[in-house]
Amino acid sequence: MKQTQEQVARPTGKNIRLKYLSYVPPEAGLQPAGRLPAIFFLHGAGERGFALQRLLTYGIPRAVEESADFPFIAISPLCPPGRWWPDLLDELELLYEEAASRYPVDLERVSLTGVSMGGFGAWAWGAAHPEHFCAVAPVCGGGTATQGFPKQVQALKDTPVWAFHGALDTVVPLALSESLVRELTEAGGSVRFTIYPDFGHEAWIPTYANPELYAWFLEQRRDHPNPAG
Repeated sequence: MKQTQEQVARPTGKNIRLKYLSYVPPEAGLQPAGRLPAIFFLHGAGERGFALQRLLTYGIPRAVEESADFPFIAISPLCPPGRWWPDLLDELELLYEEAASRYPVDLERVSLTGVSMGGFGAWAWGAAHPEHFCAVAPVCGGGTATQGFPKQVQALKDTPVWAFHGALDTVVPLALSESLVRELTEAGGSVRFTIYPDFGHEAWIPTYANPELYAWFLEQRRDHPNPAG
Protein backbone atom coordinates (compact mmCIF):
# COMPACT_ATOMS: atom_id res chain seq x y z
CA MET A 1 0.00 0.00 0.00
CA LYS A 2 1.40 3.39 -1.02
CA GLN A 3 -0.45 5.27 1.72
CA THR A 4 0.56 5.46 5.37
CA GLN A 5 -1.83 4.92 8.27
CA GLU A 6 -1.68 7.84 10.70
CA GLN A 7 -3.55 9.36 13.62
CA VAL A 8 -3.94 12.92 14.82
CA ALA A 9 -4.97 13.53 18.44
CA ARG A 10 -5.37 16.39 20.89
CA PRO A 11 -5.60 15.14 24.52
CA THR A 12 -7.18 18.31 25.91
CA GLY A 13 -10.54 19.99 25.34
CA LYS A 14 -12.73 17.67 23.28
CA ASN A 15 -10.11 14.90 23.30
CA ILE A 16 -10.07 14.94 19.51
CA ARG A 17 -8.78 11.84 17.73
CA LEU A 18 -8.91 11.05 14.03
CA LYS A 19 -7.28 8.29 11.99
CA TYR A 20 -6.26 9.02 8.41
CA LEU A 21 -4.36 7.80 5.37
CA SER A 22 -1.57 9.98 4.02
CA TYR A 23 0.36 9.94 0.78
CA VAL A 24 3.31 12.11 -0.21
CA PRO A 25 4.65 11.74 -3.77
CA PRO A 26 8.26 10.53 -3.77
CA GLU A 27 9.34 13.53 -5.86
CA ALA A 28 8.27 16.02 -3.15
CA GLY A 29 11.86 16.83 -2.24
CA LEU A 30 12.66 17.66 -5.85
CA GLN A 31 10.05 20.44 -6.13
CA PRO A 32 10.83 24.14 -5.57
CA ALA A 33 10.77 24.63 -1.78
CA GLY A 34 9.78 20.95 -1.59
CA ARG A 35 6.03 21.73 -1.63
CA LEU A 36 3.22 20.06 -3.54
CA PRO A 37 -0.54 20.51 -4.02
CA ALA A 38 -2.75 18.51 -1.66
CA ILE A 39 -6.19 16.94 -1.69
CA PHE A 40 -8.33 16.20 1.38
CA PHE A 41 -10.82 13.40 0.71
CA LEU A 42 -13.91 12.66 2.85
CA HIS A 43 -15.46 9.21 2.41
CA GLY A 44 -19.12 8.17 2.59
CA ALA A 45 -21.17 6.77 5.46
CA GLY A 46 -20.52 3.13 4.53
CA GLU A 47 -16.82 3.35 5.38
CA ARG A 48 -17.25 4.68 8.93
CA GLY A 49 -15.54 2.63 11.59
CA PHE A 50 -12.02 1.68 12.63
CA ALA A 51 -10.48 0.09 9.49
CA LEU A 52 -8.53 2.51 7.33
CA GLN A 53 -8.16 -0.18 4.66
CA ARG A 54 -11.85 0.28 3.81
CA LEU A 55 -11.03 3.69 2.36
CA LEU A 56 -9.10 2.08 -0.48
CA THR A 57 -12.22 0.91 -2.32
CA TYR A 58 -12.92 4.15 -4.22
CA GLY A 59 -12.22 7.86 -4.48
CA ILE A 60 -8.87 9.52 -3.91
CA PRO A 61 -7.34 6.66 -1.84
CA ARG A 62 -8.01 4.22 -4.67
CA ALA A 63 -6.72 6.71 -7.27
CA VAL A 64 -3.48 6.97 -5.31
CA GLU A 65 -3.05 3.20 -5.22
CA GLU A 66 -3.77 2.81 -8.93
CA SER A 67 -1.72 5.76 -10.20
CA ALA A 68 1.94 5.48 -11.14
CA ASP A 69 2.51 9.20 -10.58
CA PHE A 70 -0.23 10.73 -8.44
CA PRO A 71 0.90 14.39 -8.21
CA PHE A 72 -0.85 15.39 -4.97
CA ILE A 73 -0.28 14.91 -1.28
CA ALA A 74 -3.42 13.00 -0.28
CA ILE A 75 -5.03 13.15 3.17
CA SER A 76 -8.01 10.84 3.74
CA PRO A 77 -9.48 10.78 7.27
CA LEU A 78 -11.66 8.02 8.70
CA CYS A 79 -15.00 9.03 10.23
CA PRO A 80 -15.66 7.27 13.58
CA PRO A 81 -18.67 4.95 13.89
CA GLY A 82 -22.01 6.70 14.10
CA ARG A 83 -20.58 10.16 13.39
CA TRP A 84 -21.26 12.62 10.54
CA TRP A 85 -18.62 14.70 8.75
CA PRO A 86 -20.44 18.06 9.04
CA ASP A 87 -20.41 17.61 12.83
CA LEU A 88 -16.67 16.90 12.93
CA LEU A 89 -15.33 20.25 11.73
CA ASP A 90 -13.14 20.67 14.84
CA GLU A 91 -11.53 17.32 14.12
CA LEU A 92 -11.03 18.22 10.47
CA GLU A 93 -9.47 21.53 11.44
CA LEU A 94 -6.98 19.70 13.64
CA LEU A 95 -6.21 17.42 10.71
CA TYR A 96 -5.64 20.43 8.44
CA GLU A 97 -3.22 21.91 10.98
CA GLU A 98 -1.44 18.56 11.24
CA ALA A 99 -1.08 18.24 7.48
CA ALA A 100 0.10 21.83 7.05
CA SER A 101 2.84 21.40 9.65
CA ARG A 102 3.83 17.77 9.03
CA TYR A 103 3.79 17.44 5.24
CA PRO A 104 5.29 19.58 2.44
CA VAL A 105 1.90 21.08 1.51
CA ASP A 106 1.66 24.11 -0.75
CA LEU A 107 -1.09 25.96 1.13
CA GLU A 108 -2.00 27.92 -1.98
CA ARG A 109 -3.05 24.63 -3.64
CA VAL A 110 -5.15 22.62 -1.19
CA SER A 111 -8.29 21.03 -2.65
CA LEU A 112 -11.22 19.36 -0.89
CA THR A 113 -13.50 16.63 -2.19
CA GLY A 114 -15.87 14.05 -0.73
CA VAL A 115 -18.53 11.47 -1.55
CA SER A 116 -22.11 11.23 -0.23
CA MET A 117 -21.71 11.92 3.51
CA GLY A 118 -18.28 13.17 2.49
CA GLY A 119 -19.95 15.37 -0.10
CA PHE A 120 -22.01 16.91 2.69
CA GLY A 121 -18.75 17.25 4.62
CA ALA A 122 -16.99 18.93 1.70
CA TRP A 123 -19.76 21.52 1.39
CA ALA A 124 -19.81 22.09 5.17
CA TRP A 125 -16.04 22.25 5.78
CA GLY A 126 -15.44 24.27 2.64
CA ALA A 127 -18.10 26.81 3.58
CA ALA A 128 -16.92 27.00 7.20
CA HIS A 129 -13.27 27.54 6.22
CA PRO A 130 -13.04 28.71 2.60
CA GLU A 131 -9.67 30.28 3.41
CA HIS A 132 -8.12 26.79 3.41
CA PHE A 133 -9.08 25.64 -0.05
CA CYS A 134 -8.28 26.58 -3.63
CA ALA A 135 -11.04 24.25 -4.92
CA VAL A 136 -13.94 22.18 -3.58
CA ALA A 137 -15.49 19.21 -5.43
CA PRO A 138 -18.48 17.64 -3.62
CA VAL A 139 -19.81 14.39 -5.12
CA CYS A 140 -23.47 13.40 -4.54
CA GLY A 141 -23.59 15.63 -1.46
CA GLY A 142 -25.81 18.35 -0.06
CA GLY A 143 -26.32 20.59 2.95
CA THR A 144 -28.35 20.45 6.15
CA ALA A 145 -30.42 23.15 7.82
CA THR A 146 -28.47 22.69 11.06
CA GLN A 147 -25.35 23.85 9.21
CA GLY A 148 -27.14 26.93 7.87
CA PHE A 149 -27.51 25.63 4.32
CA PRO A 150 -28.28 26.61 1.64
CA LYS A 151 -27.33 30.19 2.64
CA GLN A 152 -24.03 29.06 4.20
CA VAL A 153 -22.77 27.99 0.77
CA GLN A 154 -22.41 31.67 -0.14
CA ALA A 155 -19.14 31.62 1.83
CA LEU A 156 -17.67 29.72 -1.13
CA LYS A 157 -18.43 32.43 -3.69
CA ASP A 158 -14.71 33.21 -4.10
CA THR A 159 -13.66 29.53 -4.24
CA PRO A 160 -13.91 27.47 -7.44
CA VAL A 161 -16.44 24.67 -6.92
CA TRP A 162 -17.20 21.69 -9.16
CA ALA A 163 -20.16 19.62 -7.97
CA PHE A 164 -21.14 16.18 -9.28
CA HIS A 165 -24.34 14.17 -8.93
CA GLY A 166 -26.17 11.27 -10.55
CA ALA A 167 -29.58 12.12 -11.96
CA LEU A 168 -30.95 8.74 -10.81
CA ASP A 169 -29.65 9.01 -7.22
CA THR A 170 -32.24 7.67 -4.76
CA VAL A 171 -29.95 7.90 -1.70
CA VAL A 172 -29.04 11.59 -1.88
CA PRO A 173 -31.53 13.34 -4.19
CA LEU A 174 -30.14 15.42 -7.03
CA ALA A 175 -32.19 18.36 -5.74
CA LEU A 176 -29.83 18.72 -2.75
CA SER A 177 -26.88 19.51 -5.01
CA GLU A 178 -29.06 21.62 -7.30
CA SER A 179 -30.17 23.89 -4.46
CA LEU A 180 -26.59 24.57 -3.34
CA VAL A 181 -25.33 25.14 -6.88
CA ARG A 182 -28.22 27.55 -7.48
CA GLU A 183 -27.54 29.43 -4.22
CA LEU A 184 -23.82 29.68 -4.97
CA THR A 185 -24.42 30.78 -8.57
CA GLU A 186 -26.84 33.50 -7.48
CA ALA A 187 -24.21 34.70 -4.98
CA GLY A 188 -21.76 35.19 -7.84
CA GLY A 189 -19.72 32.06 -7.19
CA SER A 190 -17.53 30.22 -9.68
CA VAL A 191 -19.29 26.87 -9.87
CA ARG A 192 -19.41 24.01 -12.35
CA PHE A 193 -22.07 21.31 -12.10
CA THR A 194 -21.88 17.89 -13.74
CA ILE A 195 -25.01 15.71 -13.73
CA TYR A 196 -24.63 12.11 -14.91
CA PRO A 197 -27.94 11.21 -16.58
CA ASP A 198 -27.41 7.44 -16.36
CA PHE A 199 -25.91 7.18 -12.86
CA GLY A 200 -27.50 6.81 -9.45
CA HIS A 201 -25.62 7.22 -6.18
CA GLU A 202 -22.34 5.90 -7.60
CA ALA A 203 -21.49 9.25 -9.21
CA TRP A 204 -17.99 8.89 -7.77
CA ILE A 205 -17.13 6.21 -10.35
CA PRO A 206 -16.97 8.53 -13.38
CA THR A 207 -15.88 11.51 -11.28
CA TYR A 208 -12.63 10.14 -9.91
CA ALA A 209 -11.85 8.32 -13.16
CA ASN A 210 -11.92 11.63 -15.04
CA PRO A 211 -8.43 13.11 -15.67
CA GLU A 212 -10.06 16.51 -16.18
CA LEU A 213 -10.90 16.69 -12.48
CA TYR A 214 -7.26 16.35 -11.45
CA ALA A 215 -6.16 18.82 -14.12
CA TRP A 216 -8.75 21.25 -12.74
CA PHE A 217 -7.41 20.80 -9.21
CA LEU A 218 -3.89 21.54 -10.47
CA GLU A 219 -5.06 24.73 -12.19
CA GLN A 220 -6.43 26.26 -8.98
CA ARG A 221 -4.43 28.44 -6.62
CA ARG A 222 -5.31 30.80 -3.80
CA ASP A 223 -3.37 33.57 -2.08
CA HIS A 224 -2.35 31.82 1.15
CA PRO A 225 1.20 32.10 2.48
CA ASN A 226 3.16 28.95 3.25
CA PRO A 227 4.53 28.61 6.79
CA ALA A 228 8.11 29.67 7.33
CA GLY A 229 10.78 27.04 6.98
